Amino acid sequence: MENQLQQIVQPLLAWYAAHARVLPWRDEPTPYRVWVSEIMLQQTRVEAVKAYFERFTTELPSIQALADAPEEQLLKLWEGLGYYSRVRNLHKAAREVMESHGGVLPNTPEELLRLPGIGAYTAGAIASIAYGKPVPAVDGNVLRVIARVTASTANVSETVVKSDIASQLKAIYPAEHAGDFTQSLMELGAIVCLPNSPPKCEVCPLNAICAARAQGIAEELPVKTAKKQRKIEEKTVFLIIHGGKAAIVKRPDKGLLAGLWEFPNTSGTLSPQQAEELLKTQGISPLQLKRLPRAKHIFTHIEWHMTGYLVTAAEAAKTGGFIWANHAELMEQYTIPTAFKSYLERFLNLQY
Repeated sequence: MENQLQQIVQPLLAWYAAHARVLPWRDEPTPYRVWVSEIMLQQTRVEAVKAYFERFTTELPSIQALADAPEEQLLKLWEGLGYYSRVRNLHKAAREVMESHGGVLPNTPEELLRLPGIGAYTAGAIASIAYGKPVPAVDGNVLRVIARVTASTANVSETVVKSDIASQLKAIYPAEHAGDFTQSLMELGAIVCLPNSPPKCEVCPLNAICAARAQGIAEELPVKTAKKQRKIEEKTVFLIIHGGKAAIVKRPDKGLLAGLWEFPNTSGTLSPQQAEELLKTQGISPLQLKRLPRAKHIFTHIEWHMTGYLVTAAEAAKTGGFIWANHAELMEQYTIPTAFKSYLERFLNLQY
């Protein structure tokens, strides 16, 4: 298999040189910029990341700036990207780099792996792309490409299989072009050797040596463990308005969306009468209660189905842990997760 994989190196490098997408983090692949981009790209589409990356690195252009930034600023910069533990770990790691590494991001996978939020893939990406070390970075794109090129039916969800593929790749890494080779594998999986749709074999630089294409099984690979069905959770969300401000509350410091701000909500689907009764227990006297369109948000393992109410309150209750925020404060100061996007947009569109 090593001999077969050796054949992919030059075609991939030539293809990447001619077809690589223009992406903001590729213009200046410093260790900091590569690190931030790779963390942002975890479980997030490239197109969604571009603007976030530009804004984040403009406002926080260095590890020092990231380490010194208050958490609320980081969360606001990250707002809408989701998986907020990523930016919290980025923050922790930046502080550790300042304290233990003289402000310089380590250049070996072993040292990088000791930092919060950096796993084997990210360590490999930083080491190869930023520092030119012949270290593989094996993500879903790379697993798919290698499984198809070799027609492997091994389950790529298994750790031992991922490790085996990483070992095979390490043996063929071109020492002088490590960063380009890492990115060429990722790029091929992202724009040619596609998941969940027919791969574009006719334009693939590896089509002549791809065993899965030769056997007509490319769309059946890679083999991986089926995802567990998401748990459905019903929620009732309250957009409570008084004097041009909306009530928000802070989520617990641990668990899903930890420490972020949200519109008041409760488990289950409440009728208008039940909703009004619950609001009164929280010090809210509704002058008007209007049902809003249903909304849905999908997390990795959970799916929220939300019933919403627009509530005009007689006064701004001081109980219930409510903070009352106007349009500008919600846009600039408080981080509201994407799960509540439809309610936030509804409030921002209200005229006062």
